[in-house]
Amino acid sequence: MTSDCDTSLPVPGEPSIRLEHVTVRNDDAPDECAIFPRNATERQLTTAWIAAQDDAFVALESMR
Repeated sequence: MTSDCDTSLPVPGEPSIRLEHVTVRNDDAPDECAIFPRNATERQLTTAWIAAQDDAFVALESMR
C-alpha cells in the first residue's frame, strides 16, 4: 500500500523532498512502514529509507 500524503508546509528557499511509504507485512515479526524519497534511484534506495514498527508511531493529535 502506497500513499503520498504531504502534511508539511513548504519553507521558502529550502528544497522540498516528496516521500512515499509502503507497509511491509511480516508473518513472523511486527509489520513495518518503510519511508523513502519519491524520486530516489534504485541505488539510492539501498541507503535512503527509514523503517519503523508499530510502537514507533503516535497519534498526530498527541504531538500538537
